[in-house]
Amino acid sequence: MLKPHYERGAAVVEFAILLPLLLVMAFGITEYGRAIYQYDTLTKSVRSASRYLSQYAPGDAGSIGAAQCLALYGNTGCTGTVVVPGLTASMISVCDSVSCAGSNLNQQTGSGTVNLVTVTISGYHFNSLVPLLLSSITFGSISATMRQVL
Repeated sequence: MLKPHYERGAAVVEFAILLPLLLVMAFGITEYGRAIYQYDTLTKSVRSASRYLSQYAPGDAGSIGAAQCLALYGNTGCTGTVVVPGLTASMISVCDSVSCAGSNLNQQTGSGTVNLVTVTISGYHFNSLVPLLLSSITFGSISATMRQVL
């Protein structure tokens, strides 16, 4: 049975009305996913750098530089590209029991005192590929603290 003449093309008109909304939703979900991915990558790089630094003695300048490279490039040799676009060395701070003695030296625990190491990334801006949908986001400080070898 044929449709009446006045209903022809109704699906095309409905699709044309909904297409902009569907595109906005698709790009919005994609950009939000990219932001979460970059935040997770930063979290993992900070955790790796603090884990690396926890294996060395307090004040070892070579290990502090290597930990900063690990947080920035994902390797201790400071080679390759940064783990996320826009991350710079100035955003990364590394503290051990020598450089931040007030907060990381001889911390009391239930089983005695320990030295701590902390790696922090602060001030990272996520820039959207589609700025109309998701404006620039500044992540809060991302840090990891671990016990250091005594």
